[in-house]
Amino acid sequence: MLLVHPVTEAVKVLPILLVSFVVGTQSGNHLWGLGVLVLVLVFAVLRWFTTSYRIGPVHVQLRSGVFQKKLLSVPRSRIRSVDIEAGVLHRILGLSILRIGTGQQADQGERFELNALDATAVPELRELLLQRVTRAADIPGTPPPVETEIAHWRTSWVRYAPFSFTGVVTIAAAVGVLFQYGLGERLADSTVISQGIDSAERLGIAVVIIFGLVLLLIVASLFACARYLIAYGNLTVTDDGTRLHVAHGLLRTRSTTLDRNRLRGTSLSEPLLLRVAKGARLDAIMTGVSAEKKESSLLLPQAPADEARRMMTVVLGEAGMHADARKPLQSHGPAARQRRYVRAVVPVLVLAAGLGVARAFGAPIPPLVWATTMLLLIGAVLVGWDRYRSLGHAVLPGWLITQHGSLDRKRHSVEAAGIIGWTVRQTFFQRRAGVATIVAATPAGVGHYEILDIPIEQAWALVEGVTPGAGDIWAR
Repeated sequence: MLLVHPVTEAVKVLPILLVSFVVGTQSGNHLWGLGVLVLVLVFAVLRWFTTSYRIGPVHVQLRSGVFQKKLLSVPRSRIRSVDIEAGVLHRILGLSILRIGTGQQADQGERFELNALDATAVPELRELLLQRVTRAADIPGTPPPVETEIAHWRTSWVRYAPFSFTGVVTIAAAVGVLFQYGLGERLADSTVISQGIDSAERLGIAVVIIFGLVLLLIVASLFACARYLIAYGNLTVTDDGTRLHVAHGLLRTRSTTLDRNRLRGTSLSEPLLLRVAKGARLDAIMTGVSAEKKESSLLLPQAPADEARRMMTVVLGEAGMHADARKPLQSHGPAARQRRYVRAVVPVLVLAAGLGVARAFGAPIPPLVWATTMLLLIGAVLVGWDRYRSLGHAVLPGWLITQHGSLDRKRHSVEAAGIIGWTVRQTFFQRRAGVATIVAATPAGVGHYEILDIPIEQAWALVEGVTPGAGDIWAR
């Protein structure tokens, strides 16, 4: 821990260390960089002396703080999940990071995190923190639960990694860092860039743009595949009847334990690019595990769609047979279809009208711009068609199924018992079209799930079908 904390703090203040090093080099006084480094090391060592934790019969407490003391206390009855992570340095030293999830929205400084615990003690500590989960083994005379592997990562799944924007985001972040520290300006002034600009002028802008896009696609795909391997390699999902255990990672490992008693459904994500490759991602909808806060709800990363659907059925058990992702959904009618097309096409038509007005006032509009606008219009029509094709819902025994989206299509299977409230809302344009949006509130997952643009005459009947008594007749 005396090694982990200094390295962690040094990474956090790396920009300050770089600035102090540059200042020290230019001034000839290298004590600037050495002084900042010493302060970082002292602060990290003091963190070790001022951090302690204890597990009581009712609460788990964490005491920390160098300049400002802080005591964080979490009721054991509020523990929803336990995450275990280990980076490269942690694994070399035989350490792990343990995080307790309570379902409460907490800032970075308010999270219950035990950094750099002995890895051999973590499994027992995890069992101790989750011992309030009812197990058959707790009953005298019953055999201990048997963990069954229900999913296992395969190397062939890496082919789904390029069908996401993670590679592009990684490249954009790297370019941003280069320009932030002035390296980008130096590269822009280098002879290599100058020669590249001269070559581009000789070859033509169109050729250079096409070549650049192809190069960006190749590099982004390589980055996405590398990140996918590092983050999700060796993934396994096991189930012992009371808990789901998800473990993954090559360099930085992560292990999550989820209480099955708090499972309220699943979310099947099929973004457009991933859907083209016949892939999908599966997440659990858990009470007390906030998907909006990017907490641990992953069940399956980008994988074959058939495998994701099979996994969904296995996780939901008998209920999964009712919530089968291959079963057709009820469509929302012509008004919903019209709204999908209008909302997709109108922005492009406004753009085309603006170009027409500019052309009428004498502004030169290149043919390439008109061709691009026409392609955008065709694409908008296809997006509207796909959005309506993806829109639907189903009310099954004890379950609500809702699906919507095109660029990021998601299918949510929510247990009716986990829904705690309903909202039926209509915007001005929805009232004109005779449709409404139904919002099912739940303490699980993202906190609410929507059924978009359903005919208003079906809205309260749907609510009544899922939660009997909630869709009763209104009276004045």
